Amino acid sequence: MDMRVFELFKIGIGPSSSHTVGPMLAARRFLMECPDLEQAVQVQVALYGSLALTGVGHATDSAVLLGLMGETPQDIAPESVVDKLAAIKSSGQIRLLGRYPVAFDAARDLLWCKKENLPAHPNGMRFSLTRKDDSTTEAVFYSVGGGFICSAEEMNAAKAPVANTLPYPFDTMADLLQHGRDSGLGIVAMMRANEQVHCSAQELDAGLNRIWDVMHECIASGLLAKGELPGGLHVKRRAAALWQAAQEPVDVLLRDRLLHDTLPHDALHRVSLYAMAVNEQNATGGRVVTAPTNGAAGIIPAVLRYYTEDCHPSDPISGVRAFLLAAAAIGMLCKRNASISGAEVGCQGEVGVACAMAAAGLVAALGGSNAQIENAAEIGIEHHLGLTCDPIGGLVQIPCIERNGLGAVKAITAASLALKGDGTHYVSLDQVIETMRQTGADMKAKYKETSLGGLAVHVVTVNHAAC
Repeated sequence: MDMRVFELFKIGIGPSSSHTVGPMLAARRFLMECPDLEQAVQVQVALYGSLALTGVGHATDSAVLLGLMGETPQDIAPESVVDKLAAIKSSGQIRLLGRYPVAFDAARDLLWCKKENLPAHPNGMRFSLTRKDDSTTEAVFYSVGGGFICSAEEMNAAKAPVANTLPYPFDTMADLLQHGRDSGLGIVAMMRANEQVHCSAQELDAGLNRIWDVMHECIASGLLAKGELPGGLHVKRRAAALWQAAQEPVDVLLRDRLLHDTLPHDALHRVSLYAMAVNEQNATGGRVVTAPTNGAAGIIPAVLRYYTEDCHPSDPISGVRAFLLAAAAIGMLCKRNASISGAEVGCQGEVGVACAMAAAGLVAALGGSNAQIENAAEIGIEHHLGLTCDPIGGLVQIPCIERNGLGAVKAITAASLALKGDGTHYVSLDQVIETMRQTGADMKAKYKETSLGGLAVHVVTVNHAAC
């Protein structure tokens, strides 16, 4: 498995890993690899397929411009974005990598090719740079989900065998389980050993701590923020108000009267609010961790906070690290053998995978066996199979925000079911990942992050009919 934990969990900004983070990285990489940049007189970007169809709602245009300016998702301050973009519009110039000014007119230089797809993936981009001597450099990049990008050459090249430098290499869950039987180690220990080929134990722990810190901060910020989400749907933030209501003390006599005909699910209600808080932050372009995507970024933080606060762990710091390592193993398998791109397989590859990762992580943190970890992940994906990606208005808001809340609750249910059993189960994780891949391949394009079908079209049609 030629992937690392910190490639899967990336600190960035919203609202989308594939449509915001990926394009920003691709734009910057194009210029970093471009010769004679100081001679540039024009840069042009064409967006294709899903990037063109839902790019405005996903801030793809803004992300591309920021990438051309040399910004990175992990380092840019979200509060600075508006001013940076306004400076381009007012001056009619963009400073390539922050150094080389060229004229820029979005109507001329940013092209939306909504009826075209590049061959290798629905999220395609073509960059072109022209110099004073009329020479040009062009490159095609693809944003393949979760903030991962590939050049056209990388997509088309036959994958060379990766040198086996890891103590526990795996391409399938069957591989990982066999390593466990041979070594007597748990999945977390094997993942830790693999990561320590690339970094020290101290660096690994510090990185995992940082991921959790950003996740926790995102929840905390989202539970306080109020107002309306951007984009024109006039969606009001709900997490903060619902959280405040959940904290209100209940009068003892009133509580006694409420013992009948009530929903005694305070812990799960809080979990759904944690997830919604993260995805409301994501919808505003805030700081989030891609886990494994931005559209599904609320599930793992929500279940992690549930673990630290409601499961009463004896060693919460070690538990959080174990959670993230086990979750990463599941995410790696899904990305390698299917996809985590909503534009490629629908939301089963985003919320479904995040649910599986969170379920596996929770079981690992609570001391579950390798077989129980696999069982939890399998349950998490199985019950998201066929889930479409049809965001209204191309915005990562409806149904995305609530869907994260429900996905977090389902992850806890999956973990509970797995821990109550001995790990024996009928469908393997490898089988359900392959099913997800095939289901995504069979799914019509209009249901895969194009906003051309499903809920997106139905709601728009109803709204227009009412006007």
